[in-house]
This record gives sequence, structure tokens and C-alpha cells, in this order.
Amino acid sequence: MSHCHDEHDHNHDHNHSEGAHDHSDDITPALQNHIYEQIDFDAINTLNEVEPRSGSKICQKTWAQRMENEPELSSDADEQLLMHVPFTAQIRLHSILLRTSNTSSAPLTLKLHPNRDDIDFSTASALAPTQTLSLAQTSEIQEHPVKRALFNTVRSLDLFFEDNWGAGEEDVTRISYLGFKGEWMKLNREPISIFYEAAANPADHKAIAGIKQGMGSELGGR
Repeated sequence: MSHCHDEHDHNHDHNHSEGAHDHSDDITPALQNHIYEQIDFDAINTLNEVEPRSGSKICQKTWAQRMENEPELSSDADEQLLMHVPFTAQIRLHSILLRTSNTSSAPLTLKLHPNRDDIDFSTASALAPTQTLSLAQTSEIQEHPVKRALFNTVRSLDLFFEDNWGAGEEDVTRISYLGFKGEWMKLNREPISIFYEAAANPADHKAIAGIKQGMGSELGGR
């Protein structure tokens, strides 16, 4: 589908009855190296979103909320979405986590641009991306590894969802979850790793109960 962005306004339990199974072993490995607290949610900017701040809201979902359909990011004027995600630390990015759908609204092509603050739809379409990912048409969580050598010192990431599975017949692209895996480093360059506990006191957390995003020990010498 052809686009003319100048004509569009882009600003716009699994439950066991006989509880003998502990799911902590399922949760903890999935959260290893999960980047969450290092995302600057307030500074996330999404172009062409229908609902203001919905791009930020899908990033704010915790791992436990990953399968929830709402909130959802939907495109407005056409199928393209452009997200600018800043971090509060320096990130060594490992992979992108997404949940979309098995419909034609699922995004197809994702182009990644680290450490840029000058990208709009025109430049995103013309600029050679650092990496291009081909996304799956599925309602399951999909994880897409990045070329780590190219994403070793990420302070912000622009994600350009260029098209969707509608092949020009679907103008709305929908995304319900977006997350990141990697390592992070404080701005004083002291390496830090993130560790998680599967069970926690809900009073200790402003996010959903049951997952604790804690900071652990130094990696040392990496």
C-alpha cells in the first residue's frame, strides 16, 4: 500500500485443582535479562497511534500481563507505526518481545534504529535500518533476537512497523505487548544485572503482584 504521511495526522493459570505444581520455574527463566525498569515510559513517543499514550501502555505491561488484550496499540491513518523508546540506562539489547495477533492487523516488517532522536516517517522510510525483523502472524508471544554487536550501547530505540499482514488491504496495525531482553549498565558504566523472584509481597510493588523486578549483583569484568 502506498503512503502519503504528509496527508495524515500522525500525532494523533493455568490453575490446578490439587495445587502441587509450582509455576515459579516457568516464570523465572522467561524473565531472565528482561528489561523493564530501565524503560523511560513517560518519554515514549508513538506516531500514528489512535489512542494517545497507548504505545507507552503496551510497554508498561509486566510479563504477567503479556497475554492481556488491553491496552492495545492501534495505528490511525494507515498501517504504519513509529515508536521512540528511551532508556534510563545503557542497554545491551538481546531481543525484542512482541504479542500481536493471527489477523491481518498483525505487523509484518519491523525496522530498528538505535540511538536516534530525529526520525519521523519520512526518514524512517528512507533510512537504512540497523536491523530489519520479519514478524510472525500469531497471538502467541514471539521473541526476535537482534544482532547483539550492533545493539551494544543502546540509549534509545526507534521501532518502525512498516506494514502489516493485510498486504495493503488492512489499514490498522495492532500490537498488544512490547518488551525487551538484554543487560543494562548504569551511566557511570558499572555493569548491573537484573534478577527476579517469582513470589513477592504485593505491597512492595506498584506493578502487578507476583513478579518482582529487583536489581542484583554486579556482572564484573564484562
